Amino acid sequence: MTTTLTLVRGSITDQEVDAVVNAANSSLLGGGGVDGAIHRRGGPGILAECRALRAGHYGKGLPTGKAVATTAGDLPARHVIHTVGPVWSATEDRSDLLASCYRESLRVADELGARTVAFPAISTGVYRWPLDDGARIAVETARATRTAAEEIRFVLFDDRAYTAFAAQID
Repeated sequence: MTTTLTLVRGSITDQEVDAVVNAANSSLLGGGGVDGAIHRRGGPGILAECRALRAGHYGKGLPTGKAVATTAGDLPARHVIHTVGPVWSATEDRSDLLASCYRESLRVADELGARTVAFPAISTGVYRWPLDDGARIAVETARATRTAAEEIRFVLFDDRAYTAFAAQID
């Protein structure tokens, strides 16, 4: 089976998919950007499950490059897969951690039986990952990862991000 990579300009909170990926912070308790938008639109059910994860296996937070799923609450998706992207560094190559976010999210999606998965541009906002490089890593990792997902959708918030990802898809 071939996985289709698609691009959408818009908000990840509007995606009717099996799983949306949240560019979370390690606390899992909400934040700014994509994380804040998902928690706001998804409602208290997401936060309740994140708090339960923190009270259990992830007491110290979700490690960078790992992924875990919760309900999607009031979102039009079935699940939210939370992953913590790396903060970009000019002195340390953290690209494998960024790639791990995509691989681990797809692994969790497969465990959930998700056939459609929507990703934001992980780490390219407040974590300052250069957008062109973030797009390259995202697309290369999605293409190289064995998954049962039929569609991997990159949901880009603005034209600049859409253009960066489109250059990698072509």
